[in-house]
Amino acid sequence: MKKLINKPEDFVRESLEGMAAAHSDLIKLNYDPAFVYRANAPIPGKVAILSGGGSGHEPMHAGFVGKGMLDAACPGEVFTSPTPDQMLEAAKLVNGGSGILYIVKNYSGDVMNFEIATELARGEGIRVLNILIDDDVAVKDSLYTQGRRGVGTTILAEKICGAAAEAGYDLPQIANLCRRVNLNGRSMGIALTSCTVPANGTPTFELSDREIELGIGIHGEPGIERTAIKAVDEITEILTRSLLEDAPYSRTLREWDEDKGEWVDVELTSLPFAKGDRLLAFVNSMGGTPVSELYIVYRKLAQICEQQGLQIVRNLIGPYITSLEMQGCSITLLKLDDEMIRLWDAPVKTPSWRWGIS
Repeated sequence: MKKLINKPEDFVRESLEGMAAAHSDLIKLNYDPAFVYRANAPIPGKVAILSGGGSGHEPMHAGFVGKGMLDAACPGEVFTSPTPDQMLEAAKLVNGGSGILYIVKNYSGDVMNFEIATELARGEGIRVLNILIDDDVAVKDSLYTQGRRGVGTTILAEKICGAAAEAGYDLPQIANLCRRVNLNGRSMGIALTSCTVPANGTPTFELSDREIELGIGIHGEPGIERTAIKAVDEITEILTRSLLEDAPYSRTLREWDEDKGEWVDVELTSLPFAKGDRLLAFVNSMGGTPVSELYIVYRKLAQICEQQGLQIVRNLIGPYITSLEMQGCSITLLKLDDEMIRLWDAPVKTPSWRWGIS
């Protein structure tokens, strides 16, 4: 294993220290427990947006802390959920009096710990709502989840909801918006290689030089099929068709009901894309795939969408949700409406995402 690290046990802390030093005008780092937060937090009267998850997926989530996105991000150890005390202390620090929205990827550890954090924060008098992201069409259940995994739509929700918070939306409005983003997003990924967790020192799984894994998870979870390597146009066709042909997806998710003061089961259904829909197309590198190859993927994706009568009106291309040095990519399609487009275009300034602000 060759990595630019000192000691594996120091990997996460030293990475966060470097990010904080590089972007001291935007973010600050709390050490015990560990979380990254906006340098100007708390912002009175503003709903705070908070997310988190295992490290190894950078720039998600810490790289998206700043104006127009997250108020705080809680990093766990590599591919490991953050703990409830991280989320609670982050919520207490960034709370501006209008409440907190937790954006939670549908992985069992994240779901459980964010639920505990929600109850702890409410015990401290902080209003908290949480919305799950479960957009991965590849598998319904996996080693890490009950239901679909939360992947690419996560950061699209962080951007759109972060802009809404900056614009003065209240907590229920932002939660409803986040839920709508999730219901209109679908993702699927592919791996060409595995990745190596620093503490383990060996690849998470094995793929021969002539194999690919379709439907891979961001922690190296197995997908729907291991198959012979194919030309990029064929791979893109498989990923895109899987998103466009995905049937209506119904599931039951747990959300906090402020009126009842308890967790409730919410029945939700995602509807298929339809001719005439306006889309945001997100082509993501899993960490080891160069942007030049992502553009080849986008080229074919755009062709397929045009043939199906779907209009790509916004796009995002690059390494935004990674799996350490894994080679591969994912595609996320999000059906947009006028409100989402306006919020997507709003200014943002974070360590890893900037437009509209000098």
